Amino acid sequence: MNQNDLFKDLFIFEMANSHQGSIEHGIDIVRAMGKIARKYNIKAAVKLQYRNLDNFIHPDYIGKTDVKHVQRFLSTRLTYDQFNQIIRAIREEGLITMVTPFDEDGVDWCMDQGIDILKVASCSSLDWPLLEKLQQTGKPLVISTGGKLLSDIDKIYNYFTHRGIQFAFMHCIAEYPAPLEHLQLDFIERMRKRYPDVVVGYSGHEDPNDNTVPMVAVAKGAQLLERHVGLPAEGIQLNAYSMNPEQADKWVQAALNAKNMCQMKKYNEKYISQEEVDSLNSLARGVYLKRDIEAGEELTREDVFFAMPCNEKQMTSGEFQEGLIASKNYKVNEELHEKRPFREINLVRSVIHDAKGMLYEAGICLGNSFEVELSHHYGMQHFRQTGAVIINIINREYCKKLIIVLPGQKHPFHAHKVKEETFQLLYGDLQVNIEGNIRDMRPGDIQTVLRGEKHKFESRGGAIFEEVSTTHVKSDSYYEDPKIRRRDPIERKTYLKKW
Repeated sequence: MNQNDLFKDLFIFEMANSHQGSIEHGIDIVRAMGKIARKYNIKAAVKLQYRNLDNFIHPDYIGKTDVKHVQRFLSTRLTYDQFNQIIRAIREEGLITMVTPFDEDGVDWCMDQGIDILKVASCSSLDWPLLEKLQQTGKPLVISTGGKLLSDIDKIYNYFTHRGIQFAFMHCIAEYPAPLEHLQLDFIERMRKRYPDVVVGYSGHEDPNDNTVPMVAVAKGAQLLERHVGLPAEGIQLNAYSMNPEQADKWVQAALNAKNMCQMKKYNEKYISQEEVDSLNSLARGVYLKRDIEAGEELTREDVFFAMPCNEKQMTSGEFQEGLIASKNYKVNEELHEKRPFREINLVRSVIHDAKGMLYEAGICLGNSFEVELSHHYGMQHFRQTGAVIINIINREYCKKLIIVLPGQKHPFHAHKVKEETFQLLYGDLQVNIEGNIRDMRPGDIQTVLRGEKHKFESRGGAIFEEVSTTHVKSDSYYEDPKIRRRDPIERKTYLKKW
């Protein structure tokens, strides 16, 4: 399993000190969370906190009551063996084991117990001795970023990325409870854009009865969620930011509802149901004739009017264009049943719109000095199957181009005798085949094609890559398919100065 898949759609039930120092109470919490996980068939983890209190707290502060957290930690102490019993219960419930170690001994305990995921608390995310110990484990990490600036998060990102550790970030506001006006959920989108290869989630400390927050977090792109949980009992009252099982159940349900509302229903495209089509068609305007028309007449805007309903096979107002030739006789007020003729310019325009849209989505700005080349090897009518949009930017002793490959489009085998080129994928997915060696490229990947090497490329969901090469010379592309070779280069190219 890709470790990113381990993080995605993960619900984390944070026990913290809610076990109250009791193994039995801790196991009761685990059982309650297991019921919720099974009810909704979700991927879920129960998370504990580890500290070796014998050396985590300075000995001079052991008996003091004026230092925050000290007495709570000491009063809820569990031994290594007692934690082991709770870990066994988590596994028996079919849940993922997860621990936040606050010191190096806690990390060792996690490794001894074979914990699945380790968590870095917000207060520890710049604790470099602890981070060094954590990265040495090679375990997947979830890192909370409460109270951290982007510059801090950049340091953490680079530290673990350079060491090959798989990790996820959690947007977090480390106030307990956190007021709604401080949550800044837009920051989830900022993190996803800044760290596109990292799963980003949300760790919440707001009012446990407010389930709008997880829904908004999911809508902003959070792919894993965390909340503190506990179990009220005689003499045990939960704090203001921890959920009881009933609240945790509603929290999960709200997040799943939000995910279902936000989720794309079709790969890389907006899904349009038949119900939606029928609904809009019932409101569309159809084309009707203002006067009698004879077959062969050319229609103008003055010959027609637009009105509802638009019936089956009738031309819609959006399809009408002047210059249509009537294929039969029509009477006044009759529906117009004609097909808009295929025009290559309409296909070119639709391709340009798609290419520009991909550049917008990728955040790539072209400026004003470039030439657009549509490379259509088998004719413009087959462009969406075979071809590419080539944006020529610089061609001196060196050459720079941007190549746009539309979704599902292929560029056939060819080679260059004069030019050597290097590709860097900027956006999307690209499969490159060089002399039969296939490589699936990810954004940032670089591939050089030497002179004389046969190569082709294609994309499933669409791609934009930069080509840097020696000087581009026209007619230096030698295609393997004789059908392409027989076509005049002018037949295979359409040039645009502006779009």
